[in-house]
Order: sequence, then C-alpha cells, then structure tokens
Amino acid sequence: MKRTLLLLCLALPLGAAPPESFFLALHAVETGGKLGAIRGDNGAALGPLQIHKSYWLDSGVKGSYSQCSGLAYSRAVVSAYMRRYAPRAWAGGTDLETLAKIHNGGPNAMKATGQKLTNLNRYWKKIQEHLK
Repeated sequence: MKRTLLLLCLALPLGAAPPESFFLALHAVETGGKLGAIRGDNGAALGPLQIHKSYWLDSGVKGSYSQCSGLAYSRAVVSAYMRRYAPRAWAGGTDLETLAKIHNGGPNAMKATGQKLTNLNRYWKKIQEHLK
C-alpha cells in the first residue's frame, strides 16, 4: 500500500499548471491581447488579464495593485488565485473550464445559477474559441 502511494506521488507532476494556451486565451478574451494599464469593467479591472482589486487581494501576491498592468505580474496573480480557489483544477492543469469560470466569476462560480451561469457559459465558450 505504501509503495503504491509512493509511486502515485512520484507520478504526479510537481507544480503542474494549465498549458500556456490557457493564459493566451484569457489574454485574448479579456483585452484582445493588449498590454499595459488597460481599464475594464467600468474602471474596476486592470491590465491585460483584467484583474479586479479584490481578486488581487485574494491572490496574496506581494506588490501593489498597479502592477497588474504587467502581463507577468497578472499571470502570477491568476496563478496564486487559482491555487487558492481551484487547487485541484490548477494542479491537474486540464480543467480549463473551471479555471476560466472562476477567473471570470469568482470563487463560487462553479455554483452559479440563472443569469450568472449563462454569462459564465458564454465566457467559457469565448475562451474555448481561443484554445483551438
């Protein structure tokens, strides 16, 4: 039993994350691939991945919110946020639907109903178009 568990642990990729195509799709959908201090959602979101201040705070990434205008920093924020709110999806690196919906709809996105669910499904469809 211990040997099987050890073999399973060794088989798991260390620090697995979604493919690069996931970040490229987020970037394309959020800002059309633009870089810099892009403001969206009536000024509530910042940068190439459209990070809201509450999202940034929840991520726990050190620095300042204004740094979300940089793509590398925004990616670090998304990574930390997903490790916090979608650890299984992040570690597996393949449940891109969960990651996309949580990015767009927050930590409870996978429990959404009604219009919010409709909007999240629309968002996921846009992401999928850029994953092809």
